[in-house]
Amino acid sequence: MTILIIGATGFLGSELVRQGCSAGRATAATFRSCPGNVPGVLWHHLDLRDPLQLDAVLDAVAPELVINASSGEADWATTADGPVRLAATTARRGIRLVHVSSDSVFSGADSPYDETALPDPVTPYGGAKAAAETAVRLLHPDAVVARTSLIIGDGGSSHERIVHELATGTREGVLFRDDVRCPVHVADLAAALWELAASGATGVFHLAGPDAVSRYELGILIARRDGIDPALLPAGRRVDSPFPGALDVRLENTATQRRLRTRLRGAREFLRTGPGPTAAGEGPDDAPS
Repeated sequence: MTILIIGATGFLGSELVRQGCSAGRATAATFRSCPGNVPGVLWHHLDLRDPLQLDAVLDAVAPELVINASSGEADWATTADGPVRLAATTARRGIRLVHVSSDSVFSGADSPYDETALPDPVTPYGGAKAAAETAVRLLHPDAVVARTSLIIGDGGSSHERIVHELATGTREGVLFRDDVRCPVHVADLAAALWELAASGATGVFHLAGPDAVSRYELGILIARRDGIDPALLPAGRRVDSPFPGALDVRLENTATQRRLRTRLRGAREFLRTGPGPTAAGEGPDDAPS
């Protein structure tokens, strides 16, 4: 089975490629600016805003599975229109689709949110992600829509870099005490996506950790892991800032976790212990072959 990973040079996409290659999967990947350098992976330039490019890549790769891990931020053409086009095209070609969405589709007004909750975004990015996942479910009913939260790694995520920059004074800003999320480790998230891809599951799944923490609490956990004095981290409240956004968005993932062998660890665990097993049982080796 040939798998195509869209957005493969991003933080999550890179981990998906790494796990796919480690498991011996026939993996192709797309990039928008510069290709990656993972041996054995065929790289294809793709701008999801261009329907001709999408058809050309799918013709060249002929995948049986596509995992869309791309993120175009608040650019509607990339984040909303691109996945709509991808869903319609993969459905027409009979290609399985796993689409990664975000907790940004929720306002925080009715937290916690389970897998049946309907999107009610309050930011342009959340609106684009909500439009994308709604279209995917409509146009490709057999697809997987996987909502996730703040993605953390072992030092490589944007959230971890922000903590270091704030602590050293090379970045201005604060970490919000009133902005609550359910962070997930990138290795756990990628393993769960591979497992869902292999399972034949359809519908909406929540791939987030069980620990609900504020961005400031998350920063403290990262600082302690990395030997940084937590007192160096500036704190504030989103409600006092000029930046709009949801405050308390907790993804309830009990139903999803019940279906997975991959165990999604909470931030307090993976930031205390560092790198570790990503699964209880198998993990990425369960991916389709």
